[in-house]
This record gives sequence, C-alpha cells and structure tokens, in this order.
Amino acid sequence: MEHAQGRQPAIGAHVEGQQHPIGIYLKIWGLLFVLSAASYAVDYYQFQGYLRWFLIIVFMLLKAGLIVAVFMHMMWERLALMYAILVPTLLLMVLLGIGALEADYTFFTRGVFFVKGLLVQ
Repeated sequence: MEHAQGRQPAIGAHVEGQQHPIGIYLKIWGLLFVLSAASYAVDYYQFQGYLRWFLIIVFMLLKAGLIVAVFMHMMWERLALMYAILVPTLLLMVLLGIGALEADYTFFTRGVFFVKGLLVQ
C-alpha cells in the first residue's frame, strides 16, 4: 500500500514481486554444471558396482536439492511449507525401504522352503 501511494516501503518490509539477485542463480547454474560433469565422469572413468551407483545417486540428490531449494524458491519459504513437502517425501522413502526389506525377506524364505528338487512337476 505504501508503494502504491508513492512512499518507499520500510527497510526489511516485504515487497510484492521481490526478486533475488541474479548472482545466486548463476552460481547455482555453475554448481549444477559441475555436478553434471562429475556425474558424467562416473561413466567416463567406468566406475563399477556399488561405488558407481552411490556416486550417481549422490550427484542426483545434490542436483535435485539445489533445484528445489533455489529455483523452486523453497530456501525462502516458511518452515511449515517446507515440512508439508519434505515430511511426506521422507516418510514415503522410509516406507519404500521397509517394503524393500520385507521383499528381500520374502524372496529369501521362498528360496529356503521351495527347494527346486521338491517341486512336483
């Protein structure tokens, strides 16, 4: 309202349509480029096994976190909104992990009790 009447808003007051400095976005773009190059380097140097997948997932999560934090403006949002987005995602990941552990147990017990020689054909 103050701005519409020609007066300058008070220092620290929220201004509609507030813009963040372009330098932040340029730094994040540069960091995303470096993380993407590191992700491609994993393939170029032909890492194998768990190290390969660990590095790919770490770079993927770092890039996703930067994109969500800066380009989707979550870094500047209220804590309640961040919890509304992050808590269900983390809960879903925990439940998927529990399901994966249960699936491994089921697969293991089938291997123990359904021995190939005992099956009737």
